[in-house]
Amino acid sequence: MRVVRRLAALVGAAALLTAVPADAQAASPKFSETTAIGTHNAYDKAKYTYFAQALDSGASLLELDVYTDSLTKRWRVSHSNPFGDNNNCEAAKTPGELYSKSRNQDLGSCLDNIAAWHQLHPDHRPIVFKVEMKNGFNARGGLGPNEFDTLVRQKLGSMVYKPSDLLGGTYTSLDAAAKANAWPSRDALTGKVLFELIPGTVEQANPFDHYWTDQEYGDHLRDLSAAGTLSSAQAFPCVLGAANGDPRTSRYDASIRPWFVFFDGDAATYVNNGYDTSFYSKNHYILITTDAAGVTPAISSTNPTDAEVAARLSLLAGDHASLITSDWSAKPASVLGSVVTRS
Repeated sequence: MRVVRRLAALVGAAALLTAVPADAQAASPKFSETTAIGTHNAYDKAKYTYFAQALDSGASLLELDVYTDSLTKRWRVSHSNPFGDNNNCEAAKTPGELYSKSRNQDLGSCLDNIAAWHQLHPDHRPIVFKVEMKNGFNARGGLGPNEFDTLVRQKLGSMVYKPSDLLGGTYTSLDAAAKANAWPSRDALTGKVLFELIPGTVEQANPFDHYWTDQEYGDHLRDLSAAGTLSSAQAFPCVLGAANGDPRTSRYDASIRPWFVFFDGDAATYVNNGYDTSFYSKNHYILITTDAAGVTPAISSTNPTDAEVAARLSLLAGDHASLITSDWSAKPASVLGSVVTRS
């Protein structure tokens, strides 16, 4: 059946595709019931000259790589430099400053750009910001979960859809809320942004670091909830890596498993290996499938045809993805802003 469905997706995806303009949303489905497209490393100047252009792109997910620079106590945005910034974020805090100011700024400026762009587009689509904490948090150095929350809250305020918003004063954990499909509709998320946190490549390769971003922020949510201050949390921790079954069971202790409802893994690993991804849609979890171009049959990771993107989106929607990502920044908003129904 998987093969038949895959062929059907390749043949009929263009007809199934619902192209949603960059600043509009589908009328009725919940956030957990749709599949949309994201851009890998959207802060890269080779993809977008300015980060505001990434926001203009129509993509429903934009990725930022962040280093905690304990020497200067700054949140660096870069692919490989932990002590400097190399990105398309500008020193721009107002709409009129966008697309013109100096780039290579820190995370605070990236957030300023988002806030300024939001003023121009208050009814924009919901956007997930995937933040890879390259070398992890450094709470002892003043760059931990609390400081991250404070920075996001100060820069973006009520724009952020937070873990406490999903609980809605009704549920006691994110898992319980997700299983009840307490997610709002896409319409209700108009003008909102969400933050997803994953452990970074440097952090994972550090033999002396056994307390990664996912666990640290999961502990953070648990402790804030116990203290009655969950509303201060600004992000959702994410389980990283494709797995068959529930990966939380083997990775986290029972006290924080209920605080993970975002999952993020390689699309080809999920699909080509025949993993049962219905687990994610059945429980209304948010599943992000990366390197969507690599699923068999592989397509261009940079500039596939519009029909190929439509087919890949349809295919991965059928495999229960919420968001698919690749390096498709060359595609127009009419393509990157596409949203389909999630199976």
